[in-house]
Amino acid sequence: MAARKTTGKSNVSADELLKYYKDMLLIRRFEEKAGQLYGMGLIGGFCHLYIGQEAVVVGLEAAAKDGDKRITSYRDHGHMLACGMDPKGVMAELTGREGGYSKGKGGSMHMFSKEKHFYGGHGIVGAQVPLGTGLGFADKYKGNDNVTFVYFGDGAANQGQVYESYNMAELWNLPVVYVIENNQYAMGTSTKRSTKSPNLWERGAAYGIKGEAVDGMDVMAVKAAGEKAIAACRAGDGPYILEVMTYRYRGHSMSDPAKYRTREEVQKMREERDPIERVREMLTTGGLATDEDLKAIDKEIKAVVNDSAEFAKDSPEPSLDELWTDIYAAPEEAEA
Repeated sequence: MAARKTTGKSNVSADELLKYYKDMLLIRRFEEKAGQLYGMGLIGGFCHLYIGQEAVVVGLEAAAKDGDKRITSYRDHGHMLACGMDPKGVMAELTGREGGYSKGKGGSMHMFSKEKHFYGGHGIVGAQVPLGTGLGFADKYKGNDNVTFVYFGDGAANQGQVYESYNMAELWNLPVVYVIENNQYAMGTSTKRSTKSPNLWERGAAYGIKGEAVDGMDVMAVKAAGEKAIAACRAGDGPYILEVMTYRYRGHSMSDPAKYRTREEVQKMREERDPIERVREMLTTGGLATDEDLKAIDKEIKAVVNDSAEFAKDSPEPSLDELWTDIYAAPEEAEA
């Protein structure tokens, strides 16, 4: 299979473009605030920020429909916000408060939403891939046309369970889009130093799985590639692999000084490839929004994020009784 790079020149309306801008900016501002709260000691444990990768989830969610599922690993706050989860509930969970999506017991890496079909946040590298494959199997079994997005990184792409999942998914033509968020450094090792096969999506060829690479710093390119992958899955021609070439501006986690790359490299990416600035420029040069319009949007989003932080601070910590809840699923009543 020849590599295919999607450039994303599809036509979108002004309203759509503004929505992508707002959705990406919400993630950016939310993650910046989370970083501040972590520095203040209000968020403990691990905290992996999504700054720089916003176009990935926003582009794919723009191509999804109600009923589609998503599952990912620990860099998950952006995925939650993109699928419509409440910033207040996400921030409260980050700070370990009762008002969080997992009642303050899951933290950064373990949040879920049945209503939004978000199945986590998983801390074990690659563990979400077989779980997401199972979600796809469930939809295939039920005979609906839902699709599952299984997100994992370039580091997790080397895990064995990924390829066991590929095999099963192709064997049963499961409606799963495997999304490799290739931010080029895994936990801290460049892909150039860690793999002899630079095109990670091509690894699916051994199982007959179709796929392609896409510019993950271009929200419209991601949306276009997502629509193609989703259409194949809904038509019974899944699974599909999307290797989304992206870049994180911060370290692997808040405790990572990221000394394995230069400041100049990061700055160059920010100045030349930033996904939010790319859409901002399209809006202003195309006469779709003024600088004042975008400043007002930024102000509104900062207010939403600040409200989420205040909600988190005001929410109580979970009571000791919560230690004994949510351990087992409640048994369902048998039908008569």
